[in-house]
Formats: sequence, C-alpha cells, structure tokens
Amino acid sequence: MKFNLKKDSLRDVNDHLQNIDKKSNNRSFVINNPDGNHSICAGLKDEIEVTVDGHAGYYCAGMNMNAQITINGNVGTGVAENMMSGTVHVKGNASQSAGATAHGGTLIVDGDTSSRCGISMKGIDIIVKGSVGHMSAFMAQSGNLVICGDAGDALGDSIYEAKIFISGKVKSLGADCEEKKITEKDKKILKSLLDKSGLNDKDINNFKMYGSARKLYNFNIDNVSEY
Repeated sequence: MKFNLKKDSLRDVNDHLQNIDKKSNNRSFVINNPDGNHSICAGLKDEIEVTVDGHAGYYCAGMNMNAQITINGNVGTGVAENMMSGTVHVKGNASQSAGATAHGGTLIVDGDTSSRCGISMKGIDIIVKGSVGHMSAFMAQSGNLVICGDAGDALGDSIYEAKIFISGKVKSLGADCEEKKITEKDKKILKSLLDKSGLNDKDINNFKMYGSARKLYNFNIDNVSEY
C-alpha cells in the first residue's frame, strides 16, 4: 500500500499505520513525497514494514515498537527517539539526538550523525557507518553505539553502562569515559551488530571500546570538578 504526502495528510497516514487492521494481510507500506515532514511513522506498534521514500524531518519513527522502518534519505532531529523495539534504517545522514532515550531495537545510519547521537540511550543498539558529532552517548545508560568513522568532542560524557565501539579517531572523551579492554564477549556483540548492518567485511580488531570509569556513580569531593 502506498501513501503520498502531497495528497494524503500526515495525520491520516500515521493514524492508519498506528491502527493496523489485525485481519489484514497487508503489512508493507510506502510513503512517497515525505518532503521533510516531522513525526512521520511516530508511535507505530505493529510488525509492519514501512519505507519512507525521501527526506524526513524531526522525530521520524519516534516511539517505534516492532515496525521495520527504512528512510531513503536524510532525517532531522531525534530519529527513533524513545524507540522500544524494531529496526529503523536511515540510508542517508541523521541530525542531532539520533536514538535519544531509546530503550531497545536497532537504529542503523548509513551516513553521519550530528551531535548527541545516543544521548541517554537505555538499551538501543545504534550503528553509524559514518562519523558522529560532539557529546554522542552523553549519559548513555545501556545498549551499544557502534561508530565506523570518527567522533567529535566529549564522547561518552557522564556515561553509565552503555558500550561504545569506534574504529576511527576520537577528538576527546567526556567526563568519566575511558578506553576499555575488549573481551571475547564484547567482540561477539560487535560482530553481531556489524553483521546486522551489512558490514560483514569490517575487521572487529580495528575497533576500540569505551565505557564508564565509574568514578561519578557516587559523590566524591575529589571529583567535584567533574560533576
């Protein structure tokens, strides 16, 4: 089934995708002419496939559950924000706060992301085939952020128990973020995420891993300048 946002209202399109007829066998949808509209595919909760054929605006695929969403273009702020499950695949670049606060599922970005990618992530897996901007994985609580390119300033600032894998250069690390030794378990996680993203040719030995130094978990007067 195809929608055309030059003719169909975004409210009607989202309402249809949010309320799938359980008796219908139609589980595949295409949205043409998205033209940068905001909140496309927000709040989907069924096991359906949606292709957005063009560029999307803010909060595309926000709060997603179960759906497999592909965007054939770039996306604005907050793609897959607060996602719970499913997969969101951006074939272009993503603006700031990609995957913010997301609890689960997988976000794949073929290009670059801007600042605060994975901010406060709570269990999502994010794979960025390009580079990320400053303060990515800020206050990231759990989940995995894989970066195949470089990272800007303050990577992993105030990070909790999320893991960051990166094959490129890190401009600087944020407070309480440090390089970690990659265990065999970590390598399996990384390999699985790369395979899921179609990056089977990537050598996991070229990646470094970063995580929490755990110095800010409890207040310590010696670390007051870091809070």
